[in-house]
Amino acid sequence: MSGTVTVVSSNETYTFTKPNRQSVTLLAGLGVDGDVHAGVTVKHRSRIAQDPTQPNLRQVHLMHEELFDELRTAGFDVAPGDLGENITTRGIDLLALPVGTLLHLGDEAVVEVTGLRNPCLQIDNFRSGLLKQVVGRDEEGNVVRKAGIMSVVAVGGVVRPGDRVEVELPAEPHRPLERV
Repeated sequence: MSGTVTVVSSNETYTFTKPNRQSVTLLAGLGVDGDVHAGVTVKHRSRIAQDPTQPNLRQVHLMHEELFDELRTAGFDVAPGDLGENITTRGIDLLALPVGTLLHLGDEAVVEVTGLRNPCLQIDNFRSGLLKQVVGRDEEGNVVRKAGIMSVVAVGGVVRPGDRVEVELPAEPHRPLERV
């Protein structure tokens, strides 16, 4: 299974969106160099308030570009970086990957998938009604989160648009992604 990096984004300050970049550098055990969410311990404000010593399982946020196609069809103009993701991909069903999947990005970088992004109300502040598009329920009433996946950096390296993404699944049994 493989796909492509289409856009990379980072921001050194706390804002909802992240500007697109020509490249980002992933640092092992930390995240995106210069990004506000990089670090060994949690950096998201709500998580810091709960327990600032928690490990940072949200070092790199990946989102599938196909979501933007779906959102456009629903009448929402959303582009890569707008929802705060660091790496936008195409060609991989990120949401179907199990916990522990390794994503090889470009020539060097490797991230380990930790779970699903749990979208917050800031999404509706960005575009009214958008939260209902990225969080819903399936036929059985289970919550379905579509706003990307979170990961930690296993091996650092530079990631650029156009880089290949190779998927390495963990040993079975596979554990489905849950929110982190």
